[in-house]
Amino acid sequence: MRVVSCWNRLPRVVADAPSQGVFKARFSLLLLNLEEYYFEQHRANHIINKGCRDERKIRGSLKVCSKSIIFEPDESLQPIIKIPLRDCVSIKAPEDNEANNPFLRETSGGISVVCNQVFLIKERNVIAPYKTIRGKTEHLFQLDVAGKLGDVVQTLHQLYRASCLDKMGDQAAMITAILQSRLARTSFDKNRFQSISETLRMECKAEMVTPLVTNPGHVCVTDANLYFQPLNGYPKPVVQITLQNVRRIYKRRHGLMPLGLEVFCTENDICSDIYLKFYNCQDRDELYYLIAAYIENHITEHTAESYMLQWQRGHISNYQYLLHLNNLADRSCNDLSQYPVFPWIIADYSSTELDLTKPETFRDLSKPIGALNKERLERLLTRYEEMPEPKFMYGSHYSSPGYVLFYLVRVAPEYMLCLQNGKFDHADRMFNSVAETWKNCLDGATDFKELIPEFYENDSSFLVNSLKLDLGKRQGGKAVEDVELPPWASGPDDFLRKSQEALESQYVSEHLHEWIDLVFGCKQKGSKAVTACNVFHPLTYEGGVDLNSIMDPNEKVALLTQILEFGQTPKQLFTTPHPQRIMPKSSSRTSSHSVSITESPVSPNEESFEDLTEESITLAWNNISKLRQDEQYKIHKEAITGIAVTCNGSSVFTTSQDSTLKMFSKESKTLQRSVSFSNMALSSCIILPGDTTVVSSSWDNNIYFYSVAFGRRQDILMGHDDAVSKICWRDGCLYSASWDSTVKVWKCVPGETLSNKRNCFELLAELEHDVSVNTIDLTASNSILASGTKEGTISVWDVTTATVLHQLPCHSGTVFDAAFSPDGRHLLSAGEDCCFKVIDVQTGMLISSVTAGEPQRCFRWDGNTVLSGSQSGELLTWDLLSGKVTERIKGHAGAVTSMWMNEQCNSVITGGEDRQIIFWKLQY
Repeated sequence: MRVVSCWNRLPRVVADAPSQGVFKARFSLLLLNLEEYYFEQHRANHIINKGCRDERKIRGSLKVCSKSIIFEPDESLQPIIKIPLRDCVSIKAPEDNEANNPFLRETSGGISVVCNQVFLIKERNVIAPYKTIRGKTEHLFQLDVAGKLGDVVQTLHQLYRASCLDKMGDQAAMITAILQSRLARTSFDKNRFQSISETLRMECKAEMVTPLVTNPGHVCVTDANLYFQPLNGYPKPVVQITLQNVRRIYKRRHGLMPLGLEVFCTENDICSDIYLKFYNCQDRDELYYLIAAYIENHITEHTAESYMLQWQRGHISNYQYLLHLNNLADRSCNDLSQYPVFPWIIADYSSTELDLTKPETFRDLSKPIGALNKERLERLLTRYEEMPEPKFMYGSHYSSPGYVLFYLVRVAPEYMLCLQNGKFDHADRMFNSVAETWKNCLDGATDFKELIPEFYENDSSFLVNSLKLDLGKRQGGKAVEDVELPPWASGPDDFLRKSQEALESQYVSEHLHEWIDLVFGCKQKGSKAVTACNVFHPLTYEGGVDLNSIMDPNEKVALLTQILEFGQTPKQLFTTPHPQRIMPKSSSRTSSHSVSITESPVSPNEESFEDLTEESITLAWNNISKLRQDEQYKIHKEAITGIAVTCNGSSVFTTSQDSTLKMFSKESKTLQRSVSFSNMALSSCIILPGDTTVVSSSWDNNIYFYSVAFGRRQDILMGHDDAVSKICWRDGCLYSASWDSTVKVWKCVPGETLSNKRNCFELLAELEHDVSVNTIDLTASNSILASGTKEGTISVWDVTTATVLHQLPCHSGTVFDAAFSPDGRHLLSAGEDCCFKVIDVQTGMLISSVTAGEPQRCFRWDGNTVLSGSQSGELLTWDLLSGKVTERIKGHAGAVTSMWMNEQCNSVITGGEDRQIIFWKLQY
């Protein structure tokens, strides 16, 4: 489900008469300059033509801001007046004894402002470029409360002096000092608490952040609520958030400094409930800790890796995954310099029909925008080679405040006017056509912009000039109105619907990881970025400049302004290649456009045997928490170490630390055989195809072959120098893991059963480790092997070449068990450190870590759900994506040490330290 446009959550104006672009709300912080503060307001009259016959008084509010004086008339047809302080000639409250006093004695509380320039905004209440009045003019304002006159004039004089300073850094420093002085003289009004029983936990100064503006005030946290009280009482006296409603909280970079904090009361929405910027990281971190400590008991903290696993498994859409990555990479709707970035997906804007089955319909997601046009890229690379250090390939970024508002000017015109000093962009440079914009991104010398989330949501208002804004006329005289859409879109809503389909299509699902590598991952910076032609200006990257090391305030302000306006690269989330999404076998499940019924190998009214088997397995795993004890037997004298079952399920073979291999009849419920090969523990057992031979591994360094038909030891393989810990059999090959730090692969050529010839064992490969190997597993294709050691290392091997593909120090103790998912894409391991770890087999990336309360000794899983045997003897079912236990089932009196599951996944046998084997069945 898509969220609606983020702009519906911002303090936007509400349409009164859309046909004329008229609005009810008038003043907003967007009327201020960038980096300007709104301090206070006073009810006042604006006196026009003072002393003349046509003298008028216009009622309204006088607003004192750090760089301007703003008068907002009550009458909506009158323009808002903005007087820049730097353009003022004088600001005074004349004394009564002055000969040229423009005020009568009874008009106390008057302020005279003489200036060289004034802006008229929203004249006739229409959003339009600001009207500039140049030349010396005098404006007279009469405050309702005359007693405030002295303080107001003194404040204006202070701010006027700051505005007249030559250097921006000096201006900023003086305004900051004035602001901090005001904040120090005030505190949070405790009468605003929701309840008198609330306990104060923390109070500090901060600013509430919305796009292009920040609003200073006081933050307060109690045991129940988070409050923000703006210094100026705008847009309301107090913002309150109930801690019980908080679902997510993120630390943020703001202005390249670790000072931001964003709070969400929703699970999946990209728009936060409040974004705060603090004046020091200590306050930010303390507030984060207080809120995080409150919510940690009932909220699961998601990481990029956990979202990746959900996405890979198809539990969240491409759109949702991109939203979460943006969120984790410091992208926020409240910060236009770090607005969420989405990829251009479609490359066809000329066809009458959009064909999502053709690869040429899509943009190449493995390349950045700047590298899609070969000729342009060659010119850029030539310049790059000739450039002195620091080098960069692209002179502009793929996301910046200007680019965001380029797309959103029709729904956020006041944001564009704020960013561009009261002006819209030239009509020919507006977002006039989707096709034109795409073409310019391919061919333009300086245009490399990507898209924003709105292109894949449900609110199409940003494509339509429903406010009837006057955005100018293009060459040829055509007015800028709605965005021109491609021929394949019947209208704005249809355009968004088809864009969503494209984003979720099979092609994009198979290639999205390549774009993620460029923007959030391993090709974002460094040598891989150079190879991928993905190098931007050094200042755009996190850590590209240390603002604290710059002592000159003017240099610091200039640098910060440059960075914020140019755009910022997201925080890097991945340092290894991002895994590909796992696609269903039937591509028709992914996209309604991808496979027709006639192409399907199964007719519409039939299901293949494989589909039925898959359905039964899926049904079993969906009900795995309904596993119930059927029977239990104590057949060994020590802990069970291995379980193997014949194909028909009639005979169960078990090994134990008591050194015996035993055969138990499921039908007669009796122990039928007990064999001892040596006086040392047996560690595992398997049954070879045909059910005629059982193979057992032993701590005495040997592997024993037992003939079921003849009831005797058939052969012995003395292949290791220390205990053999685990064995597997696939396609005529035996795989053995040992504490001698090796895994060996043997080709087994059976001897003639009735003769004296023994089996012939040929060593095919030896996989060497640094320490003892405790467990192994193979993919279904037998090409990839995983091994887990006693020191917690997981290794992934290519068996055909006997080379290690990935080696990760996953656990802080012994790896008890490891197993590939049925599709072979992921590897799950359980360790002595009480952790489950998930590795992506393709990339070797550790993509999830789940902590249990105790070690899990053995498990089975289907890629999403895990059934594990715990140290305490319980069977646990886990939802791996949420990292939570969904069911606890009482089982053994000691640790569950071994587990077998049938092919249909509806029957389980476990063995434990309590020497028992327990039979389990699903109770649907």
